[in-house]
Amino acid sequence: MLIEGPVAAAQETGSEPPAALIGPNAILQALPVMERLLGASESAHILQEARIATLPDGESMIPEADAMRLHHALSMRDPFEAIDIAREAGHGTADYIIANRIPRIAAKILQWLPAWLAAPLLMKAIARHAWTFIGSGRFEADGGWCFTIDRTEADDLMMPTDSLFEWYGAVFTRLYQRLVHPHARCRDEGPLAMHRFAHGYRIEIG
Repeated sequence: MLIEGPVAAAQETGSEPPAALIGPNAILQALPVMERLLGASESAHILQEARIATLPDGESMIPEADAMRLHHALSMRDPFEAIDIAREAGHGTADYIIANRIPRIAAKILQWLPAWLAAPLLMKAIARHAWTFIGSGRFEADGGWCFTIDRTEADDLMMPTDSLFEWYGAVFTRLYQRLVHPHARCRDEGPLAMHRFAHGYRIEIG
């Protein structure tokens, strides 16, 4: 199943593509991690560097470019620390999704099912809402355990950072750990051949 963001849909109709939107937790979950690891003053400076003057209200979708700029600003400061922040922020985003966006009964059913049944059901649900985190990129699921995130045609104004792809993987790791199997881990297998900004992911248990 292929899920594409609103930019791709606009290209098919020939209309001017709107700015891609994603969920506000792409930024909101990073802020407490930044303040804990970097301090309030340095965090405020990074937000300024990322040109984020107003924080998301938590209810409205935000421009994808805001999150891209935040990843870029963090990576310019320290690419390794940016990955640590992205990983924790991804876990926080998944926790928010489970608590606020997945019906409790659905979560209980996934947790009750064996992993081989729960995984494809969860992946299918994620694919239906992929645009909320992939924005103008492309998401392609391959069964319940593998997927690809492709930003090669996303017209990003700046190059996607390693921390962005780490964030994607961290979200999936926590979702699968809490809903499919406690020992699940999403592994970023790196760029696909000839496509630097298309990463393949595999979810493993153990």
